[in-house]
Amino acid sequence: MAGDEIVSRRPRAVTIKHVAAEAGVSLQTVSRVINDGPNVRDAIKQRVVAAIEKLGYVPSLAARRMGGTRSYLLLALNDRDRTIAGWQSGDGTDWVDQMLLGGMLKCAEHGYRMIFELVDTHSLHVERELTAALAALHPDGVILTPPHGDNPLITRLLASRHIPFARIGSDGQAPGFAIQMDDAKAAAAATEHLLLLGHRRIGFITGSRDYSLSVKRLVGYRSAMRGAGINTRDLVAEGDFTFESGVKGSEALLGLGEPVTAILASSDQMALAALNVARARGLEVPRDLSVVSFDDTPIVRFCAPPLTAIRQPIAPMTATAAELLIRAANGDEIEDGPHVLPFELIVRESTAAPPR
Repeated sequence: MAGDEIVSRRPRAVTIKHVAAEAGVSLQTVSRVINDGPNVRDAIKQRVVAAIEKLGYVPSLAARRMGGTRSYLLLALNDRDRTIAGWQSGDGTDWVDQMLLGGMLKCAEHGYRMIFELVDTHSLHVERELTAALAALHPDGVILTPPHGDNPLITRLLASRHIPFARIGSDGQAPGFAIQMDDAKAAAAATEHLLLLGHRRIGFITGSRDYSLSVKRLVGYRSAMRGAGINTRDLVAEGDFTFESGVKGSEALLGLGEPVTAILASSDQMALAALNVARARGLEVPRDLSVVSFDDTPIVRFCAPPLTAIRQPIAPMTATAAELLIRAANGDEIEDGPHVLPFELIVRESTAAPPR
């Protein structure tokens, strides 16, 4: 019977129109209250707040945008080729995951959203790609991950449009907020760990020249070696963060007339390559060769042996970038940078005293 039928209806979604009708004001007035805008009398503001609380209204991005020029969006740019290569390989690299974790959670705290876009920093059309993204999203700020923060085409474009931006892993010699760990100090700490174990033939595999942090890591390594009175002329191999370059660099360092007894690699992929090359040569890690990595993504924690590594504060750096951009959108004064976050040296089973 019809009277016995139970009709299930979804609860009505409360919109800004309902709040405006309840408070007896215009949509624009509700939006100004939501956005803490000017020119709203206290009595009107109290009516709107009471209506919001009564109806259980949660402001949407569209409603918040009606009251002013803000979009309540941050745009994060990551390198297209390296990101896609990492996803396709399925090797457990979680740099992007950690970046999203830090940025999205911080945005959520402030009622913001973070949009993630891939851009090829080497493309001849990088300015056109970025301009299209900016036109579509109108972000309140942009987060540049390496190597975008070192690309003057990108930073000049954002600065010319007066769009606040933050540069992760980039130095403080350019516009925008610089957020970084002390890469030189981190490399020095990793090198000193090996020196304290008794190593003197410590090889170093550099990162890509596109990244300013690669230079800083090399500087830190050389500084620690120089402090121990060791010449590094034949101990540096060029890499670009990829596994393939790690293989080439490791073979060069282990093929020296006096082979290295330890390798410090500027990325996890290159450190894993060093493990493979060592095994192919019949060497056991860490008995015959010690290996230290940068990044500390999951794969180096679960390989055999687990790798000693420098852990980057990826999520905290992105959270800091989001926080600074949101504060800038709020008109807050922000302390001069660069904003330096601490790293960790995680000692595991891949380092030991050199062979006698």
